[in-house]
Amino acid sequence: MKRLLAAALCVFAFAPAAAQDAPIMTGDEAARAFIIVDGHIDAPSVIANDGADIATGENANDFDYDRARAGGLDAPFMSIYVSPDYEDTGGAKARADILIGLMEGVAARHPDKFEIALSPRDVRRLHGEGKIALPLGMENGSPIEGDLNNLKHFYDRGIRYITLAHSRSNHISDSSYDENEKWGGLSPFGFEVVRVMNNLGIMVDVSHLTDAAIEDVLATTRAPVIASHSSLRHFTPGWHRNLPDDLVRKIGENGGVVMISFGSAFLTEEANAYSGPRNDARDAEEKRMGRAMTREEIAAFNDAWRKEHPYPYAALDDVLDHIDRAVEIAGIDHVALGSDYDGVGDSLPEGLKDASTYPALAQGLIDRGYDMTALEKILGGNALRVWEEVEKARRGRWR
Repeated sequence: MKRLLAAALCVFAFAPAAAQDAPIMTGDEAARAFIIVDGHIDAPSVIANDGADIATGENANDFDYDRARAGGLDAPFMSIYVSPDYEDTGGAKARADILIGLMEGVAARHPDKFEIALSPRDVRRLHGEGKIALPLGMENGSPIEGDLNNLKHFYDRGIRYITLAHSRSNHISDSSYDENEKWGGLSPFGFEVVRVMNNLGIMVDVSHLTDAAIEDVLATTRAPVIASHSSLRHFTPGWHRNLPDDLVRKIGENGGVVMISFGSAFLTEEANAYSGPRNDARDAEEKRMGRAMTREEIAAFNDAWRKEHPYPYAALDDVLDHIDRAVEIAGIDHVALGSDYDGVGDSLPEGLKDASTYPALAQGLIDRGYDMTALEKILGGNALRVWEEVEKARRGRWR
């Protein structure tokens, strides 16, 4: 149905919206006409940790089959997230393999609903068949475990992007969350990782990296890069997890794509600053108690704090503001979506609470004057184009 609707309207798709009396499509129609790619959804961890069934929705959080279909979502990158703790304890590769196996199991049990997607061709084929494609991205490079041969292992298992680090610096790269920037960017091994990822056709994901590490990646890569779930530091001054304007521009110049995240802390300064006073109050309570709180006590404290200090949720318009600015800086060909559904807890903005809400985002873009060509690019075309260019740069070797 999506393909037929898009084809029927393609004669109009290249006319600027401002030149027309009314939008060609509503947001709901656009979400059903165009392929929607989301760069980062943490469903594998919810399956592993909470026993979620994304086919039926049982124990699911923000993403499952029915809500994805309602939202028109075609290709959510499943985040194979491996905690940075494994960098110290060992077992990172094994953990990644377990999560990949879980996703293979989901696809095998529900072939009418899901299929692991290994290429943009797969995504387009599955879009035509009415199935949800499940491409795989690995969040945190710790499972590489210092062995370049493991990159080939993970490519063969379906991994098509790797976020080089997560919340702590690792043996590949410094992390934007970690004050211990031991490499000053990429490690010597990290430069080799980028080169081999290019050779294999694995997209390099710069989300979570320090500015210096991103600069190192851009200076090394011969293929476009992605920021699978990052927003703009302009709106959250001083927060290094988001991208500064100069790196947004450089990612565009590289041919890559910035995939805007939906978590409220990524979007507004008020939400970003929310946890600071709460953590200070919790530290003071632990000092009074004379000991550290247990995990259960921390959860209870946080819940009580939130009742007294309501969370300042961002809004759909805040996501649109980030998209507008990213388009202005990097260009319309270099902006996409990376919601971080299932990864940001109860911090999603009003109007974008789960995977059923992409039509609202599409409508917001239409209301702001984006034409159908621009809309198709942001919803999924830009992400697929980068993936295709990384495939074209592939040399098929890992040395």
